[in-house]
Amino acid sequence: MGKLDGRVAIVSGGARGMGASHVRGLLREGAQVVFGDVLEDEGRLLEKELGQDCRFLPHDATSEDGWSAIVDLTVTTFGKVDILVNNAGILGFGALDTMTLADFRRIIEVNLVSQWLGLKYVSAVMARGGSIVNISSLNGLVGGMNLTGYSASKFGVTGLTKSAAIELGPKGIRVNSVHPGGVATPMLGKGEDEVEAPDGPMSKIAIPRLAKASEVTEMVLFLASDSSSFSTGSEFVIDGGMSAGAGF
Repeated sequence: MGKLDGRVAIVSGGARGMGASHVRGLLREGAQVVFGDVLEDEGRLLEKELGQDCRFLPHDATSEDGWSAIVDLTVTTFGKVDILVNNAGILGFGALDTMTLADFRRIIEVNLVSQWLGLKYVSAVMARGGSIVNISSLNGLVGGMNLTGYSASKFGVTGLTKSAAIELGPKGIRVNSVHPGGVATPMLGKGEDEVEAPDGPMSKIAIPRLAKASEVTEMVLFLASDSSSFSTGSEFVIDGGMSAGAGF
């Protein structure tokens, strides 16, 4: 028996990295999963690997048509939606004097507008008892050097989560946000097990390494399941103690 037996989930940005880890974890716990990504080749390979309880759809998370299509596919294929993991996102560094307006807007579109669209389209069909997990970042709680666009987008996710939790609570839908620190993923040029951080800021935190994507997934599974039935509108931090203090 898995903790998500009989549930149906949608995951955005699910073709690789943390998203692929979330897809695998949801399936392992008994859910049926539809995932989307702009990375079509990687998405098709993962779908083929994972079997009949999983479907992939090429999906631009910034597109209303894209969200309408992935919701329609999920309901048509599996009959309902119980879980949304709003995972699609990009990392963008840039100093104020060099970042372009187009760069800033792109980060906001992918990291924040996509999550608002996911909330809008999925909550419209989600049953009572549903759970929405928005992937934010440690930089949705604290700022970072040369991260004005990224931090603004992730702080936006934090506020979006709280407001959506209030609005959707009467419908029996919970909404929470997950705030990872550094995670060993392709976004950082790392494989799943490349977590060592012997130099730099990560070496000073309480758990001096990067997180594995699978560790973040365990938090997502907790929030997707009834184990977190009285949690909504809250931030769940998984940062190795980075936000606890500088360590010196």
